[in-house]
Amino acid sequence: MEQPTTPRGREHIGTAAYRALTGCHPADAVIDDDFGFDGHVLASILAVAAMEDGAVAGRAGLAAADLASLLAQRFPAACGMGVAWCGQDADADDDEVAMVRDLLLAHRSSEGDTGRWLAAMIARRAMEPNHLWEDLGLRDRSELSRLLSRHFAPIASRNTQNMRWKRFFYRALCESDGFVMCTTPVCTECRDFDLCFGDESGESRMADRRREASLQVVVSATAASPSRSPE
Repeated sequence: MEQPTTPRGREHIGTAAYRALTGCHPADAVIDDDFGFDGHVLASILAVAAMEDGAVAGRAGLAAADLASLLAQRFPAACGMGVAWCGQDADADDDEVAMVRDLLLAHRSSEGDTGRWLAAMIARRAMEPNHLWEDLGLRDRSELSRLLSRHFAPIASRNTQNMRWKRFFYRALCESDGFVMCTTPVCTECRDFDLCFGDESGESRMADRRREASLQVVVSATAASPSRSPE
């Protein structure tokens, strides 16, 4: 599995950004209903983008106007963060980002701005080198599958063999253009099988900060406890 490229030590920035948006730690997110789940996903993407160099809007795949609209609609208490997060106007999307975004937009299954924002955000984050769920700041792959099934159901339902989502998107793009991406007709006979279908488990990019903080609390409490003399 490819290792995250974000320098260790920046996870606290992502955790702080998520908390500023939602009022809670990402591990405590309540995602029982669709509205809560969407808020968690949007906050996660913005938080992981805040951990990286460059303007958050650009790293998240949003134009300044879209970021301002997202914050106003979903995180009004954090609207002031938009100015610092926008920086300069984002560069125009490259062709690869635009193709993935348009693929998702063509298969939307939800209405409103959220699906449109997510198409742009997923497409931009798909350019990063780790598993897609990691580069979206999500807690595990199941959250990504739920996100795609909710907002992009027609294409999500086509991933019947549980292919890695980045690979699946590019395969779908090739098929839509009439290209054959693979030289081996059957996936199980392909020498690159693990690249497309390998395990995508792991720890989220912000999770270890909470574990370290909990450990520090235990250590501090132990150090503060008076030692007992032997009887």
